[in-house]
Amino acid sequence: MSQLFSVHPDNPQPRLLKQAVSLLERGGVIAVPTDSSYALACQLDDKAAADRLRRIREVDDKHHLTLLCRDLSELASYAKVDNRQYRLLKLATPGPYTFILEASKEVPRRVSHPSRKTIGLRVPEHRALLDLLQLHGAPLLATTLILPGDEHPLNDPEAIRERLQHEIDAVIDAGACALEPTTVLDLVPMGTGGEPEVVREGQGALAPLGL
Repeated sequence: MSQLFSVHPDNPQPRLLKQAVSLLERGGVIAVPTDSSYALACQLDDKAAADRLRRIREVDDKHHLTLLCRDLSELASYAKVDNRQYRLLKLATPGPYTFILEASKEVPRRVSHPSRKTIGLRVPEHRALLDLLQLHGAPLLATTLILPGDEHPLNDPEAIRERLQHEIDAVIDAGACALEPTTVLDLVPMGTGGEPEVVREGQGALAPLGL
């Protein structure tokens, strides 16, 4: 059965987050709270764990997985970012936005989009998740926790544990999250003088970004 780490949403206990990090380092897949909905996460360089993410979601390699980053500088080391893109990213981070960008060489080819060589990246605004990322010391590979057949993401930690107790290793319980996934923006066209494309309108508002 998966473990349940109940942490304070604004002052999460480091001892519990360190236990979650230890599971990740041993190849674990865990459910984590974000500023939009809960997500499934694993280490970036763990192929078997990434394959488990895809199996749980029932998505193929054309589905963008997302890198959860601690800050904008970390995001920029995993994606090719020009000045226009950087200005928009600075406006939107941290926050409930996922950005599709051209992956840098730091991203394993097997987790980027097979034809476009792009990756989804985001800097969440959630204390427990940011503390987890800080303790882990690197981005985590993630996907929104929408199970096959469901219309909305899961946001109740107990329900997540009950439904996925034999498929994931732990749930970080920081209370309920929003039911709405992130807003997804494709910034790749900006690299050739175009405009960002709204792939999905979600939790993140477009107006503050001038879109």
